[in-house]
Amino acid sequence: MTLTLPPAEWISRKRDGEDFVLLHGMVMAPAFWHAYAPEITRQGRTAAYPLPGHHPWSLDAPGEPITRQKVTEALAAAIRRDFGSRPVTLIGHSTGGFVSLLLALDHPELVQSVILMGAFACGRFEGQERLAARLLRLPHMGPYLFRQFFRRWISTSDQFRWGSVECVYDKSCPWEDDHARVAMEKVRENLLRGRSEDIAACIRFMSGTSLLSDLQQLRLPVLNLVGANDAIVPPAHQLRVSKLLPQAQTVIFSACGHLPMVEHQTQTDRIVESFIHARRSKFTLPSLRKAADNLMPNHLDRLLNALANPMEQIKAGDVQPAQNTMFPIGLGEAPNEHHSCRHSYSSADRRSAELGS
Repeated sequence: MTLTLPPAEWISRKRDGEDFVLLHGMVMAPAFWHAYAPEITRQGRTAAYPLPGHHPWSLDAPGEPITRQKVTEALAAAIRRDFGSRPVTLIGHSTGGFVSLLLALDHPELVQSVILMGAFACGRFEGQERLAARLLRLPHMGPYLFRQFFRRWISTSDQFRWGSVECVYDKSCPWEDDHARVAMEKVRENLLRGRSEDIAACIRFMSGTSLLSDLQQLRLPVLNLVGANDAIVPPAHQLRVSKLLPQAQTVIFSACGHLPMVEHQTQTDRIVESFIHARRSKFTLPSLRKAADNLMPNHLDRLLNALANPMEQIKAGDVQPAQNTMFPIGLGEAPNEHHSCRHSYSSADRRSAELGS
């Protein structure tokens, strides 16, 4: 059985710029990108696709198994349908980044470059397994407990937003403003229209798949945006992904959790725009500082400004192996760290936050 094609939610239909495909994280929705898509995507032709099992991309039968081939073939067919087979830049957040890497590996002819945000390449994060996946592995009671947690999490607007509190590092960031509230309410409305069995099928697929042995085959330019304080996807894992990718440029945001496009929206926009311009000019991000003395077009100047503190640029070859990289943060599955800038919230809320990534 094959998956039906995902519908496109258009963020922009302008034809003067580049073509982009946006993929959201687990238990999110394409509506999220209307508020937080990088600015350069609004200058071109940009479609947001849902993850499989997320409304409106329902599975043919509730909870039917999802495979890598089904997912990538359906997404590739959607790109051919919506972009006439023109190569696109994939922008994927979290699980959307995982699916972006899948698609780029299986259909490189359809992809110009990949931009990752809080992404991973192994569903178990170096052997760790998130709460939702652990619940679904429990015999008999597991799926029931998952449904209960999931439905409780999306039951009210406040519960949904506070259940996602671990996604951001500093709660005084724009996560608290009306813009974020409207965006997250649209996401919640989409989740309410979906089936928890389908979400569970997507989690099983993700948690049982690893791309770590495949990444060296990906010869496309990749930009990897990492929050140094990401409590959902360990930064050490994200840096390992960069080390394994042949053409990866990595930018680490300090004081940033799992949502750089929310917590540091302006800087994220500048970095993404500079990466796209650099790719057009055949430069790579690590070489731009050396080229700056002789070649300083406007986009290079913007890039150098964007890479100033509090961000650090790292060449892929300079990233230390994950096991040797130390960060003063929790890893999502370990006991949660508490910071003075964080609001207090219940253990039930923390469990709900672990359901998605």
